[in-house]
Amino acid sequence: MTLPYLFTLPTHGTAASGWLTVAETSGLPFAVQRAYWITEVPTGRVRGRHAHHTLEQVLVAVHGRVTLHVQAESQEPVSFCLEQPQQALYLPPHCWPAIHFEPGAVLLCLASQPYDPADYIHE
Repeated sequence: MTLPYLFTLPTHGTAASGWLTVAETSGLPFAVQRAYWITEVPTGRVRGRHAHHTLEQVLVAVHGRVTLHVQAESQEPVSFCLEQPQQALYLPPHCWPAIHFEPGAVLLCLASQPYDPADYIHE
């Protein structure tokens, strides 16, 4: 069983010119089939709380801070804090994240498959 893990995306630039962070298929654990982002989550609202049968995800806080409490199947819960746009969190199938957003945070989600409601596990 693969567990969730943090990794660093390649970043180029300088403080004087700005930074470019790159997520290319060759540097990701899967080929991206869908990208979406979550914004303007009200204070205190927790997102996620579901798992997937086969979908894999890479999550990046492109702005602000996002804290995730992840329960992988048959494992102890683990917490991750995403607050730099080059930090990425790999979520394999059968992981239940509880996602907490700081005000103004933007979470980018790269997914291994197109949207499929049958792939969701809610219990």
